[in-house]
Amino acid sequence: MRRVCILFILILLQFPLMAQPGALPSGMLIDIPCAKVLPSGGVSAGLRMYPAGGLLASVCVGLNGRFGLGASYGGENIIGMGKVHMNPQPAVQLQYLLFEEEFLSPAILIGFDSQGYLRYDSKRKRYPIKSKGIYAVVSKNTSLLGGLGLHGGVNWSLEQEDKDKDLNFFVGCHKWLSSEWVFLGEYDAGLNDRPGRKIFSFEGLLNVGARWFFTPHFFFELAWKNLLENGSAGKNAREVKIVYISTK
Repeated sequence: MRRVCILFILILLQFPLMAQPGALPSGMLIDIPCAKVLPSGGVSAGLRMYPAGGLLASVCVGLNGRFGLGASYGGENIIGMGKVHMNPQPAVQLQYLLFEEEFLSPAILIGFDSQGYLRYDSKRKRYPIKSKGIYAVVSKNTSLLGGLGLHGGVNWSLEQEDKDKDLNFFVGCHKWLSSEWVFLGEYDAGLNDRPGRKIFSFEGLLNVGARWFFTPHFFFELAWKNLLENGSAGKNAREVKIVYISTK
């Protein structure tokens, strides 16, 4: 696993080949962000379904081609039986595209996201999968191999009541399999999940998924998360998303 992650990072750093062909229309892989914002007037709205009857609704708008604003809210046991556990408050997402992708250079985006995942732990005042908080991400897309994108970034979560304030990093990729299907893969190092975790311990969250664009504006996504069963996220789990995107 260590060799795979090191190789992925080296490929990302050595990939100034081609520009935007192969880019995703939205600024997210599964849980990690990409350096992508909606165009001015663009809107995305989605619903995520996750274990324990969880639902998470989200909406994002593009304001001027560089700035994006979003919000999300949900909880567990919304579907099923028993008491509903809503998230303590809605989350907000802010995105600013510092540099657009060019032929020889990647896109660079800074942002903020207060949305974590799974049931909020009121005692520890955090989600099992912490929100990204303040982050910066670099993305490079290419038409190579039919459409490929590589992404990497760092983040500093504001969920720090567990005394872990470490800077974290994440990497990801997407590969177009056809005009309708996209493979997604990502790794979150989870350095802020518990104190003392080393940068090359490889105890983070490995997620994979597939996205099906059944119309140009709607996609269905199936993700298999935490394949390594590491950290506070516990066992591996399956999630489903349905997302609508309008780019005007």
